Formats: sequence, structure tokens, C-alpha cells
Amino acid sequence: MIATSIPPTQRAIQLTGPDQLQLTESKPVPRPGPYQILARVEVCGLCFSDLKLLKQFDQHPRKSAVRAGLDQNALLEIPSYVPGKRPTVPGHETVVRVVAVGDKVRHARVGGRYLVQTDYRWLPTAAGASAFGYNFEGALQEYVLMDERAITAPDGESMLIPVPENLPASALALCEPWACVEDAYVDRQRQAFKPDGKCLVVGDGEVNVPHAIRARPDSLPDGLFDDVIYFGHDPSVVEQLFPKIAPHGLLVLVQCGGKFGRLVTTAVGKIHYGPIRIVGTTGHDVRDALATIPATAEIRPHDKIHIVGAAGPMGQMHVIRNLCQGVPGIHIYAGDLSDERLAKLEKLARPLAERYGFGLTTYNPSHTKPTEKFTYIVLMAPIPALVAEAVLDAAPGAIINIFAGIPADKTAPVDLDQYIAKRCYFIGTSGSTLDDLKAVLRKVVSGQLDTNLSVAAVAGLDGAIDGIRAVEKNTMPGKILVYPSVKGLKLTPITELIGDRQWDAASEQSLLQRSS
Repeated sequence: MIATSIPPTQRAIQLTGPDQLQLTESKPVPRPGPYQILARVEVCGLCFSDLKLLKQFDQHPRKSAVRAGLDQNALLEIPSYVPGKRPTVPGHETVVRVVAVGDKVRHARVGGRYLVQTDYRWLPTAAGASAFGYNFEGALQEYVLMDERAITAPDGESMLIPVPENLPASALALCEPWACVEDAYVDRQRQAFKPDGKCLVVGDGEVNVPHAIRARPDSLPDGLFDDVIYFGHDPSVVEQLFPKIAPHGLLVLVQCGGKFGRLVTTAVGKIHYGPIRIVGTTGHDVRDALATIPATAEIRPHDKIHIVGAAGPMGQMHVIRNLCQGVPGIHIYAGDLSDERLAKLEKLARPLAERYGFGLTTYNPSHTKPTEKFTYIVLMAPIPALVAEAVLDAAPGAIINIFAGIPADKTAPVDLDQYIAKRCYFIGTSGSTLDDLKAVLRKVVSGQLDTNLSVAAVAGLDGAIDGIRAVEKNTMPGKILVYPSVKGLKLTPITELIGDRQWDAASEQSLLQRSS
């Protein structure tokens, strides 16, 4: 079924190789096959994650081929499936309007307006999972093709979420990055050893762990063990154990009254991208270490929350999200190296802090720095040394949320003696789930959260590449939105369009009238 006449070609931003972006003026618009959905892109937000794809291209874990979950013959029928070195269209923060569907499509209707959930975790690649805007073409184009077989989870849930007509596309599309923020707090943690998993026990002491293997770590293969327990305090042994941990694995350090006595080279990149978790106890009982694992990484009443890099686009979201969460007695310390961006953050966040009665301290660490110890720390810059610094700044029981994607192979020398003595907990998450996206959408629809607070600039496809470079150079104090239907619009700060006001439905409608 087709809603309107569809042009044979379209404009699109294509990534053709590492750091090779181009605006293509006549990319073919595919006609949907039996299981396929063709949609017109209303808006697409630019994301720091796009830069990782930009730099790594076919080496990015999400750009490689699908290894399971969908028949290879079906994959070959999808023209927007572009693994490996094939050019792709980036962009995954989007709202679309369906204009045509194949006769076997069941979960999308022509004319329907949808928010796109981008993570296809049931379609694994060699080192990650498939995603919209990576090995499947994304939204930096006028029309995008999706295949219902690829975007439907094994439980039957579609990754197209119906959205209301009365909300601006900007507020809806920005649910996606806000969902990644939401996931960083609500992601459920495994608080016990994995049932029927593989467990490695190293060191002295008696412990009764089902399925445990006792052996020297250097004699065992890497990435094999769901749970690794070390009894002792030799830092060199700990450093040997990190490669042995499987994805979603747990390292339990039981110091038995001793100390490591030096900084331990710690696989901090694997906390975000592994993801692995690290817990410990200064005593002899494994249960004391497991007791430090929270059910989720949600902020808690009276937390002193330190957000490092708080005035960037994603940092702003963390500040606003936590102020709007309704958790009593919190105080947010928001640090950033840019006074200009801090001023923007103050404008956005101060009214919220005052409305809800929460503390907010903004600061530039090149001028001053709080002397407090923090019970919750969020790291917005992918710098391994910040992880080590966070342990020193942590109060007892602190959660240290490594939100920025430190590459999986990066390490940092960390004071694990302090980490364990303070009963700290590292967490890191990547992407979001369908439930996260729906949770943020509910907040937006109810008025609890205004995702448009983070909009800093807009562009058409003519300004999209400049927008990606602005994200790369961190020159905009907020999110950049691309409206593919608006011709000739270069990258433009919203202050040049609407002055000192916030982006809203009226602002968007005025912009869209340029293309009508």
C-alpha cells in the first residue's frame, strides 16, 4: 500500500569509508518488498555515537554482518542492509511517517507516525549487535526502508512505537538519546552468580560455588567465565583475570584482610562495552562483596551526584533527568570546562532545581572544584583517567556510572584498595531497550519531561555534515536536529531563528513551512 507519490531518488548523507561523509543528491528510493516499510523521515538528531561509526566504519562492532537471528536469504532481500564496507546512512534518533508497506507487513500502517527503537539485540554481529543507522541504513535521508522481519523482536514487539500527532517531531525523536540516559540508571544488575554459568576461582581459601573451575588464570582461554572470584591481594593476578571475564561477567575480589598496595591496571573500557562488573570485600566472605551490587543504578534519596562533563549535550540530559526524577534530597554538582556551556546549563537546569527544591552547583574545574565526596558519579567523557579519579572522589557506597563509551580495549591504573574499602560499584551501559524508550515517551507525553530543552541547533541535509563535525568538535551546547525535508538550511543555532526561547512545536512548524 502506498500513501502518496514517492520520488525515484532522494537526498541522503552517506558514510562511504572511515571519516568519509558525502551528501548524495540522487540516492534511489527503494520500493518496499512484501515485508518492508518505507517511511519519510521527519527529523533526525545527531549523536556522539555517530562519531564512533564515522571513525571506525566497517571496524565498528555494529557495522559488521548479522550472524544469527534472521535467515541470510532474507537479509539479501533488504536493500537497506549494508554491512561491512558498503556505504551506510548514519542517524538513529528519529521519528518517521510511513508512506508505503508490503502486503505482508503487520505492525505498521501507511500514514502512521512512529518513534524508532534502534538496537536490534536479537541480530548479533561478530562483536556486538545490529542497529539502525549502522549495518542497517539510518535516518539522515529523506526516506528510509525497514524490514519487519529485522525490526521485530523474538517476543513479537515491533521497534516502531506509535506516537501522538500533537507533539513536535523534535521532542519525540529526542526520546532516543534520553532513553540511553534512562537505561544508564534503570539497567538491572545481576546480584548473584550466574545460574549454570562458568565460574573461575583463583587463590587461597575455601568456597562452595557451583560449576567452579579451579586453575591458574594464565592457562585458561580468554572471555570464558561468567563469574571470576579471586581470594587474595596480588595485583598482578587481578590484571591477569580481566581478559578471562565473559561479556556480562562479574569479577569478585576477596582481599582476605590484605591490600593490593599499588594501582591495578583495570579494564575500564569493558565496564561500558563488556559489560563487566567489579565488586569486592576487604574480608573473607564472598557474600559481603555481592552485597555491594545494587538492584539498578538509579539515583537514591539524598545522593550527592557529581556529573563530569555536565554541560555537553548528553550531560545536560543527565542533569535534567535527575532533577525531574522526583528523588528527594539530591544535590547535583555539574562540572564542565566551558563557561559558555555552563551558562546554558544554568539557564536550563536552575529553574528545575528551584521548582523541585534540589541543590545544584555548577562549576568549571579549571577555576574551582567541589571538596565534597560524592555518593553518585557520572562520567560523560571517554577518558580512562577520569575513572581512577572518580574512585578517589567517591564517598562510601558510591555508584560510579561510566556513561561515556571508553573503548573496550582501554585500561586505567585504579586504586582498587579504595574502591573495595569504600564499597564502590562501577556501572556502564550502551544503548537502550524498548522499555527505556517507552518510559521516556510516557514522561514526554505526560509533560514530566521536556526533551526539547536540549536542542541547540537545527539543519537540513545541507548542514548535516557540518552538524556532525560540530558534534565532533563539541562546539554546540546541546543537541543538533536535522530536518531532511527543509532544503538549503545550513547548520543554524536556534538563537538565530527564535532568539532566547526554547525550541518547541511552534518553532518546528515555522521551520517546516520553509519546505512547503
